[in-house]
Amino acid sequence: MPPEMPTIAHAFKQAGYRTSYFGKWHVDGFHEKKGRAALHIIPPERRGGFDDWGGYENNNAQWDCWVHGGSGDGAFHYRLGGYETDALSDLLIDSLRQRGREAAEGKGQPFFAVLSVQPPHDPYTAPAEWMARHTPASLVLRPNVPDIPRVRQQARRELAGACAQIENLDWNVGRIRQALVETGLQDDTYIVFFSDHGDMHGSHGQFRKTTMWEEALRIPFIVSRGANRYGRQNDRVRAPINHVDIAPTTLGLCGIDKPDWMEGTDYSGHVVRGRQAGNEPDSAFCQLVVPTGHADSVDRPWRGVVTADGWKYAAFEGQPWMLFNLNEDPYEQANLAHNLRFRHERRALQDRLGQWISDTADRFRLPDDI
Repeated sequence: MPPEMPTIAHAFKQAGYRTSYFGKWHVDGFHEKKGRAALHIIPPERRGGFDDWGGYENNNAQWDCWVHGGSGDGAFHYRLGGYETDALSDLLIDSLRQRGREAAEGKGQPFFAVLSVQPPHDPYTAPAEWMARHTPASLVLRPNVPDIPRVRQQARRELAGACAQIENLDWNVGRIRQALVETGLQDDTYIVFFSDHGDMHGSHGQFRKTTMWEEALRIPFIVSRGANRYGRQNDRVRAPINHVDIAPTTLGLCGIDKPDWMEGTDYSGHVVRGRQAGNEPDSAFCQLVVPTGHADSVDRPWRGVVTADGWKYAAFEGQPWMLFNLNEDPYEQANLAHNLRFRHERRALQDRLGQWISDTADRFRLPDDI
């Protein structure tokens, strides 16, 4: 990420918020061929404009996680004790307690804090008490995991660890919520919970991420708050929210309008009464620009679109790839991309995908024979 690029931290700071970041950053452009990314020190000017920063570039060892921050004489770099999710949650909780003390002393200001943990992520390990709760043999796999022994064995083994990581993360979210209660901050604080990607875990014979299948694409996005004084009941919204929408939606929850430089849609009107909903798109644009090279995944670039009414279409360069009606086929077991019965839907979805490509100044050659 270019150091001059503004982030959501700049928007919150302009509105008078104290901003803090803890955990995985992974946008400094460091490559592992230069050494271990966990030990790479990100310069202060490349930390997104946050006031408080205790993070790391990347790390795939949850029991050997290093964080750094500060600058000059105040710079620090140390190894976290214990399991990453627990230790990073401790850092956030300490920060919340400090915000609570400041509020109690009449010196408080609104705050925006980010906790970015790697798990659930391979390697799929968690503390023993959580691992003991999930055994591979007892797991029920999704219906689209093929009946191939090597695929199902790997899926069960890795999914058991992932479930342990998820349950551990849920427990830590509970600790954070309790800290908000203890500090008296809960009624004025939103928690926005989301992931950057899902994990195939054997569905369609694939593993990891960077594919257009639902297991990798459809991630949690949960908005939680303290006392329900904002006038909305618990609800599930069928809006095609995408990563680019998270920042404007988070600002909108706090009554802050999206800056002119920020992309995306503000969906906060679905949560906050009186907050006007913007012109919401009819679909979400998805893309894999550079394949990761991971095995058991997709090895070529693709572009795709998921619509608010439950259709999905994706294409490789010059070739239709997948077409699904998710309303009738949520596990994506009947690919309609090459079925003439659905050629009109394919044409309409490709036209919409082409518009997204044009609107975002993307470069991609769509199929020309449909």
